[in-house]
Amino acid sequence: MQLLKTMVHPGINLNQGTQFTRRTGRAIVIKDVMYTNRYEDYSLPGGGVDEGETLEQGLIRELSEETGAQNIQVIKPFGLYEEYRPWYKDDFDIIHIQSYCYLCDTDKELGKAQLEHYEQQNGMTPKWVNIYDAIAHNERTMSLSEKQGLSIIRETYLLKQIAQQLFN
Repeated sequence: MQLLKTMVHPGINLNQGTQFTRRTGRAIVIKDVMYTNRYEDYSLPGGGVDEGETLEQGLIRELSEETGAQNIQVIKPFGLYEEYRPWYKDDFDIIHIQSYCYLCDTDKELGKAQLEHYEQQNGMTPKWVNIYDAIAHNERTMSLSEKQGLSIIRETYLLKQIAQQLFN
């Protein structure tokens, strides 16, 4: 899969400390992004791939859980975004996140999402929004909000790449 970008967050020294890698799948469903109230941002649905799952199996499971999407079809790979960011637990210093992005299609109607407890607490909600509106919203959040999480940098970059490659 094509590497889109490698991001090393400020304060990370890859030559010091311990790190682990978390593989994730991210779905590009042009009609669906996730809104997170806690961080005031839009993101691609997706998440961690469980042990024993392929990237595509994990992606389909995450997309279904987070949005209630049905009849999910993985169409083709889009690209890989990898990042190194601080890990705030005792076992490691750095997390290396590999976000494998795939173009997907689903039924237009969403079923019931099955969000995890932390996703519910963060106010995650699937919403149909225009990609350019999502990008503009995230850019405003990055410039104005103190609530933003680290993922907004990745998500805004990916949304811009999708808009550029699929709509231009």
